[in-house]
Amino acid sequence: MSPTQIVVIVIVVLVVAALAVAGWTLARRRSLRSRFGPEYDRTVAEQDSRTAAERELRERERRHAELTLTPLDRESRARYAAAWEELQVRFVDSPAETVGDADELVTRLIAERGYPTGDFSDQLAHLSVEHARTLSHYRDAHEIHLRNSRGEAGTEDLRQAVVHYRALFADLLGADPVRHRPPEQRQPDPTEESDRPDTPHDVTSR
Repeated sequence: MSPTQIVVIVIVVLVVAALAVAGWTLARRRSLRSRFGPEYDRTVAEQDSRTAAERELRERERRHAELTLTPLDRESRARYAAAWEELQVRFVDSPAETVGDADELVTRLIAERGYPTGDFSDQLAHLSVEHARTLSHYRDAHEIHLRNSRGEAGTEDLRQAVVHYRALFADLLGADPVRHRPPEQRQPDPTEESDRPDTPHDVTSR
């Protein structure tokens, strides 16, 4: 075999190897995009490079695989659905308190499913593997919850928080937590101040 032939063979082998690596990389990238959805783009934007972002997402998958997740039985789903519907009804009279209750209820459901509930960023990382498409709702709800605790959230903000919490809640529950009827709204007392903010009947209908 001549030196020229050897060089050609080496070049062909290197090209084939490079194509194989590129194909493997693209396949892993497509898999991550499919699994994490919008969370993939968010992580890429937050990291220094796409490689670092994909390494972070693969690490999330590894940590997620170590969890022992528990599906809810029918009784538990019914119990949580009833708790959510009661919470929605309470929003009419106590929107600020209800948002705090919604945060606690969602956190309790997260824990019962088997996810850690300590650090909020860790919660997001673990949830992103299977619930990435509703994770932005959870972020927005949590942000409004923090603003509410500082007295900086208006009634419409609070309504939106409940809507956002519901998205992740339903995703974790595996069913729509609220029957398709609006909660009963308390009849206004004519002696109350006329400038009390109005609240929609179904706070999660939008």
